[in-house]
Amino acid sequence: MIKTLNPDFEQDIRQKLEHQGFMKLLGFEVTKIEVGRIEGELKLTPEHRQHKGFAHGGVIATVADIVAGFAAVSLVPKDHHVVTAELKVSYFHPGVGERLLAKGYVIKPGRKLNFCEAEVYVVKADNTHILIAKATTTMATITPADIPRSV
Repeated sequence: MIKTLNPDFEQDIRQKLEHQGFMKLLGFEVTKIEVGRIEGELKLTPEHRQHKGFAHGGVIATVADIVAGFAAVSLVPKDHHVVTAELKVSYFHPGVGERLLAKGYVIKPGRKLNFCEAEVYVVKADNTHILIAKATTTMATITPADIPRSV
């Protein structure tokens, strides 16, 4: 079982979510927070779509990155941060549906790097879930000592 180094991880993640302007702009909402596992949803609007009504690949990659990143955040100490070091997304099906469901989880935790995966599903009007993409990510832990001091 994966253990957290921050017993207040859920509260801290909820607080970080309040300041996530990009997520708010996108319309993405985190719906589940557990140690090493995050889920969220995005109601698809015309702005999220490309030709033929497919969810834009950049939107799919972004929601995968968000859930994988916050899954890693759930494990690190309170004063540490997480940034994406690598993200690889494989697309299986066009995302045509009502909303996206993204699930991110840590598969191998570490002191400096957390290896994560994410699954992105399109949810149809009849609530059918279709896996449209999987992502693998490497999340780097940033300690207070790693942050440059401003001049």
